[in-house]
Amino acid sequence: MDCTRTSLLAVAASIVGFFNSTAIAQEIADTIYTGGPILTINDAQPTAEAVAVKDGIIMAVGDLDNMLTLQNDATQVYDLDGRAMVPGFVDSHGHVVFGGLQALSANLLAPPDGKITDIASLQDNLKAWAEENSAAVEQTGVIIGFGYDNAQLAELRHPTREDLDAVSTDVPIIIVHQSGHLGVANSKVLEIVGYDASTEDPPGGVIQRGPDGNPNGVLEEYAFFAALGPVLNELGAEGIAAFSAAGSELWASFGYTTAQDGRSSAGAVETLKAVDTEGRIAVDVVAYPDVLEAQDYIREHVSKDYDSHIRVGGCKLTIDGSPQGFTALRDRPYYDPVGDYPPGYAGYSAVTMEQVHNAVNWCFENGIQILVHANGEGASDMFIAAIETAQQKYGDPGNRPVLIHGQFLREDQVDDLKRLGIFPSLFPMHTFYWGDWHRDHTVGPVNADNISPTGWLMKRDMMFGSHHDAPVAFPDSMRILDATVTRRTRSGDILGPEHRVDVITGLKALTIWPAWQHFEEDRKGSIEVGKIADFVVLSEDPTAIDPETLDTIKIIATIKDDEVIYERDENVQKGELNRSNFAFSPTFGDQFLHAMHDGLTVEN
Repeated sequence: MDCTRTSLLAVAASIVGFFNSTAIAQEIADTIYTGGPILTINDAQPTAEAVAVKDGIIMAVGDLDNMLTLQNDATQVYDLDGRAMVPGFVDSHGHVVFGGLQALSANLLAPPDGKITDIASLQDNLKAWAEENSAAVEQTGVIIGFGYDNAQLAELRHPTREDLDAVSTDVPIIIVHQSGHLGVANSKVLEIVGYDASTEDPPGGVIQRGPDGNPNGVLEEYAFFAALGPVLNELGAEGIAAFSAAGSELWASFGYTTAQDGRSSAGAVETLKAVDTEGRIAVDVVAYPDVLEAQDYIREHVSKDYDSHIRVGGCKLTIDGSPQGFTALRDRPYYDPVGDYPPGYAGYSAVTMEQVHNAVNWCFENGIQILVHANGEGASDMFIAAIETAQQKYGDPGNRPVLIHGQFLREDQVDDLKRLGIFPSLFPMHTFYWGDWHRDHTVGPVNADNISPTGWLMKRDMMFGSHHDAPVAFPDSMRILDATVTRRTRSGDILGPEHRVDVITGLKALTIWPAWQHFEEDRKGSIEVGKIADFVVLSEDPTAIDPETLDTIKIIATIKDDEVIYERDENVQKGELNRSNFAFSPTFGDQFLHAMHDGLTVEN
């Protein structure tokens, strides 16, 4: 064959290849989404008329006329019917497994998420739940309630053992504070765990006591976690699986296509994988096992790639506790704490400075991402110091360390976050749920204006995530958006108007910025060609309504990989699940207890 013929054949092959590649680029779409405002969260193309998807990946974004060229009879057209579409929400911080407990236990939340306003209503709710779930109570031998908040009770105090004894002295009752850092046990539970006047407080925990020195039922931090063991020992082997499936369903109902299991455990991750294999996990889940409990497991399993819907993203460290529960470590005394606290009380840390340094150094040495719970200024100081030391020793491994909560950050600490490259995952919903409490009791009226200081971040051109920390609160994306934009408290006060942000910024903190936090900005967080077809359909365009009504927007549908995984049912209330889907078998307790021991706890 002569050179001329060879060259001609090469040119011909190139031309054929060109047209083949063009044909591939013009493949027919599986689905075209159109018929309503589409907010892409892509600054280069903020809005679109339509989105075309092929094989679960976005293939085109733009004008409807262009999208229609990708349509044939097999193409499904998803009509938004005037409703808005945004990228699927990415969970900046939450506990999807333990969120299942919230979904499957007695709801003790205050309005608007529940009906508990005083201790009498709490007692009535527990009694009603026990009656409605009598078979489960008989099988498991325990009554569990989740979400009470002493700050929202008319009595402004925690329930006591006597209050729970009025519900039952025969059945163990344990209720979990909304922060997840506290709880209350009835006398039966205290008897089972052996807490009495002679019992010393465990390290990192407090057994609150009455005038006679006997436990009054209120247990803090590790004193509370230790009491859960014997109580939950009879809940059955399917419990973690049920929690995992319920959590996944709950997150999807609020528009999340990526969930987090922050402060997970090796056992919980393996259970998530098993439940996912059964097809019961609809969303992606990024797990962060406790660095103090599961280093070997983390090192072996950490990955930026999913195994189906599950991956280990790094590790978690918890330094302090709950600000509204007065267990967060401050750098100064609490303003006016409600309870029996000594003068100058400033909270306490759950770990030592040595543990913080060791954990952070281990993550930097191994190039592993670390998420650190630090609520009070003192806890944030500990984290910042550890990051600075680790960077001096190991440099920057590109592991994107994350500060979780930072509720009472000082402005100089925000400067430190930017200087050290620490990503802040903040909790602006605190302005709604506990803003009045912080103003009146935790930090006082001056410092309350600066809780979750998003304005300071914006002045420094910093990204941030807005989270829910469910089950501390429902994973309510629109409540988060509302709080981040308006900062309005339950009483109607506005805390720190200088920290309010616009709606698009609020949406970025729910989508593209937490996607960056999780090293997934190249595939999630915005509606762009080449990214995964994860979407949320909203009842209204959040940029086109009064910001004071953002919390009234409804999640109409949640779409994961171009598949509808949730559709709104007008007959189902917020956070309510079909509980008949979740069964408990006799050996659940051991698995749940192991997970709790390994760190399956929430923090706020």
